Amino acid sequence: MPRPWIKLSLISITVGVLPLCAAAQAPSKVTPWPAKTLRIIVGFPGGSSPDLTARTLAEPLSKALGQPVIVENKVGAGGNIAADYVAKATDNHTLGLMINGNLTTAKLLNPKLPYDPLKDLLPVSLVGVSPLVLMAPKTAPGADAPAFLAAARQAGDRWSYGSPGVGTIGHVGMELLQSKTGTQAVHVPYPGYAQVATAMIGGQLQLSMLPPALALAQVKGDKLRAIGVTSSGRSALAPELPSMAEVGVANFNLEIWNAVAAPKSMPPALVAKLASLVSDIARSPEVRQKLFSQGWQVVGSSPEGLAKRIQSDTLLYGDIIKKLGVSNQ
Repeated sequence: MPRPWIKLSLISITVGVLPLCAAAQAPSKVTPWPAKTLRIIVGFPGGSSPDLTARTLAEPLSKALGQPVIVENKVGAGGNIAADYVAKATDNHTLGLMINGNLTTAKLLNPKLPYDPLKDLLPVSLVGVSPLVLMAPKTAPGADAPAFLAAARQAGDRWSYGSPGVGTIGHVGMELLQSKTGTQAVHVPYPGYAQVATAMIGGQLQLSMLPPALALAQVKGDKLRAIGVTSSGRSALAPELPSMAEVGVANFNLEIWNAVAAPKSMPPALVAKLASLVSDIARSPEVRQKLFSQGWQVVGSSPEGLAKRIQSDTLLYGDIIKKLGVSNQ
């Protein structure tokens, strides 16, 4: 005959085990992702290059995720307002399509910036890269590129160059070029590349660096003269133009680029998933051709690839910014 205390113990064990068994057998609730519309934040107006890139990616990304993907423009401060918005997002459904400066030199140019590119944003994928084109007025002196650069050195600070703003790649890149060529043209900032081109056509500027699509349009329209692309080798975007090495500027490689970034709050698994999708979409034949027509050579990198590019460009441009004491505060 069993002792009473043994029966009680068996009952207690059985009661204690049943809830555990029920919990183990119950299906786990996994929240699907994305659970709502995904937003791509762009810091430049509709029709700008970053905006066009974001909209080119949005439709195929929506199809892949099974949720709407929309582009929102939050314009201002060279894209930094949008970058700060993305950095502070916590909904796991917000991304940013950003340019070089937003992810590299932004904090170096303005220490008071409310976000830190290296700490508050996660690299997703480097989408596309492009050299700039060193441009001159149609009537610029010099029969070829070396002769033109010689004339620029001789002119000293009597010549001016334009850029789309203090601290932009068009500004920092020109200063890097001047340090290598001995030219001393004076910097004049403008609201954007289009205004720089207009000023050159009007004779107010003697030098500038323009994106290939804009530069080649001016050359074809017989309005401006192209000196060469700002890359170490010729670019598929403008194969007819010589590289900086060919015009006598050694070890010079300058590119603008755009990339997708996520808030630091986004889980690593979601970042990895997005990176794979974005890179695959960017490298697909249809999207690759669209981006090429917009002036981009597609990369479609991993998060690690973008992180390396951010680090190397931050060092390159950071050195120039510190030497020049450039600030956009």
